[in-house]
Amino acid sequence: MKIINIIIAILIVSILGSIGYLYNATHTIEQNLHNNLNKMFTDHVGSVSSRIATFLQKYIKDDPYIQLKNDPKLQSFLQDALSLTAVSPHRYVYVLYRDEQGRYRYLLDGSQEDRGEFNQKLDVDTTKWDQVYNNKKPQLFLHKDSSILYITYLYPLMIQNSVKGIIAIDFTSELPQTIAEILAPAKKIIDYLFFLLFLLFIALLYQLHLYLTTRKKAITDTLTQTYNRSYLKTFIEQIDPAKYAILMLDIDHFKKINDTYGHKAGDFILQEVTSTIRQTLRKEDHIFRYGGEEFIIFIKKEGKDDNIIKIAERLRSTLEKTPYHYQGHNIKITASIGIVAYPEKYRSIKEAIKQADEYLYEAKRLGRNQICYNTDIIKKPHPVTSEIHTIKDAIENGRLFLEYQPIFDIHIQKIIRFEALVRLKDEEGKVIYPGAFLEQIAFTTIYNTLTKEVLRQVFAAIKKYNVKISINLNFSDITDNVIFEIIRQELEHHRNLAEYLVIELLENEAFSQFNNLQEKLQILKSYSVKIAIDDFGSGYSNFEIFRYLPVDVLKIDGTLIKELPASKITYNMVKSIALFAKSIGIKVVAEYVENEKTLKLLKRLHIQYAQGFHLGKPKPLEAYLQNSL
Repeated sequence: MKIINIIIAILIVSILGSIGYLYNATHTIEQNLHNNLNKMFTDHVGSVSSRIATFLQKYIKDDPYIQLKNDPKLQSFLQDALSLTAVSPHRYVYVLYRDEQGRYRYLLDGSQEDRGEFNQKLDVDTTKWDQVYNNKKPQLFLHKDSSILYITYLYPLMIQNSVKGIIAIDFTSELPQTIAEILAPAKKIIDYLFFLLFLLFIALLYQLHLYLTTRKKAITDTLTQTYNRSYLKTFIEQIDPAKYAILMLDIDHFKKINDTYGHKAGDFILQEVTSTIRQTLRKEDHIFRYGGEEFIIFIKKEGKDDNIIKIAERLRSTLEKTPYHYQGHNIKITASIGIVAYPEKYRSIKEAIKQADEYLYEAKRLGRNQICYNTDIIKKPHPVTSEIHTIKDAIENGRLFLEYQPIFDIHIQKIIRFEALVRLKDEEGKVIYPGAFLEQIAFTTIYNTLTKEVLRQVFAAIKKYNVKISINLNFSDITDNVIFEIIRQELEHHRNLAEYLVIELLENEAFSQFNNLQEKLQILKSYSVKIAIDDFGSGYSNFEIFRYLPVDVLKIDGTLIKELPASKITYNMVKSIALFAKSIGIKVVAEYVENEKTLKLLKRLHIQYAQGFHLGKPKPLEAYLQNSL
């Protein structure tokens, strides 16, 4: 496919180049001939005019009009002498002067025909003739609209260092017309070639259009405009499996939609779901319609497999929260997803796709609206979500613990604080990460208990190690009276430690209660707590929050930071955010720093603080504090 595109590009460039060359050559040849002819005439007539001027200056010593008017014999002698120079191709040679009214009149006329009388007025383009009087320099101009004259050459007649008249020589050569007649057939042939090449170019463009249209139809699903299953075979032969993760996504209970609302409604849902998937994913991710309501998605990997799970969870959550309206009906959608994070570990991509399909059906078996995946550690299907009783049991039995990820001042290479990340362990000691339980317990008493326990452990760590620590909360956590009161009471109990606490707010939902949020954040800040905005630059993030909220720190979303080395647009977005934050006195932290190249770019952007796997992974706090900060 790439070779065909290269060949087409070469053909188009070649044809355009040929057309341009022929068009330019046609006019260049004719122009060069005319320029050379004009130069030849100019050199010749300049020499003739100079000799005429020298001859006249021998006999005319003062005002030529008065001298010639008073001496008819001299006038006749000079006119006869001038007539000797009036030979082809310059048969018109005459001398004019400018009277007091600025009109030009004959002094002498050596022309063989149509001879002007002494002091007879001649209508000329006074602008060009006056330039000779004013500049004392010769002038030449073409007669483009005359079939008789070709060029007129004007030469100043200098008497006592003053212009007293103008020697004019008109060319009547037929050579330019002859040149035009000689070039006419060649120009006509070139015009035909130009026209034929232009037609060929149009035909090639039309064929290219047909080719691209046909190719698009051949590889595109007509309903959803995603890639179709036929193109999947070609795609998997061309890619490096190590650079992608595979997601199998199936719309839950899709048959019920068709049975309840009709197949047109089903088609509508497929189109809308596809649009949602596209908006959630990136341009470099590839979507295929694999079956009726089943899609296979190739996610371009840029970091750890945890990011793939995060993408899948964001996709699942977005589909669940997005209402689809069809003919007055509000249709809710959920989806089940199976993930293979490392397709390169299978014998072939087809085997990896088959495994992702098995994880998908495991997600459906577990109740739908689930995600099942594999990692290096977990070799069997494992649901991302956990049962509420498992979560409650873990919290009540002391299996909630925190890991800490350092935040660095990258200019002095020093840890300035840690971000606390909550974890649970099930009865078998297997670690359960936040994505598997936080959503299940939101707005429940279990969530309140979890928040209180997290704050207790954080303040214990601050007291023990004398370090700054940040915790993550949602906007809705602050506006929730119960959770806010839990936070306030913990701050009240640890007033001497509150200044070491940073609350990172994640705006993960559309939010409008800014006044209520502002009031409660001001109460928290009265305890000397710092307020940070997390994941800024994606999702619902907007600059309006800075008008209302007392923000101290802004954390740029990790998806932007990961794209920093590869995207100029992203680079400028991050630069704009950093400059904005600096202008209003807010500190900036970059998340998900995964390599040295990204770190160098952050330094170039004058971003002072960063965190990510390249700097330090989440670990028990003791692992970092074995060495002094």
